[in-house]
Amino acid sequence: MINYIKIVVLVAFLITGLSACKAESQNAEDIGYSVNSPSDTGGASEPGTWGTDYTKALAAVKGTNKHVLINFTGSDWCIWCKRLSKEVFTQQPFIDYAKENLVLLTMDFPQKIKQTEEMKKQNDALAKQYNIEGFPTLVILDKNGKEINRASYQEGGAEKYVEYLKGLMK
Repeated sequence: MINYIKIVVLVAFLITGLSACKAESQNAEDIGYSVNSPSDTGGASEPGTWGTDYTKALAAVKGTNKHVLINFTGSDWCIWCKRLSKEVFTQQPFIDYAKENLVLLTMDFPQKIKQTEEMKKQNDALAKQYNIEGFPTLVILDKNGKEINRASYQEGGAEKYVEYLKGLMK
């Protein structure tokens, strides 16, 4: 009888824990990202939001003084990616700076968040094109789509990160 109760409690605990993990890992909003679907604007018409369409992001900076900031991330498993999102990307100083100066692009390589095959192919091709070897890696492109620098996680919060990015774009 005691073994039966232990087994029932253990099974209930496992089911509850697995359900919570599944729900948490599939919700990109929980980790601080505003990820648009491939049919969205790719960040081109909504300054300060993270797009997913590389072609649209490049088109959005043509004829402007803005840069494209590509965030190569493992949003649901990479601890440094999550920290960068929480400490920087979701904070007002970064959001304000991005609205005026950046077109934001996410190339995500999640383990549990579902993506379309089209999205996976695009992200894999861009990771190969930019020789991405680890996460997070941020690639900064000029208005002509040329890579001008790279960034990664930096401690210090959003204001310090904005200054760090400004230095990389000179």
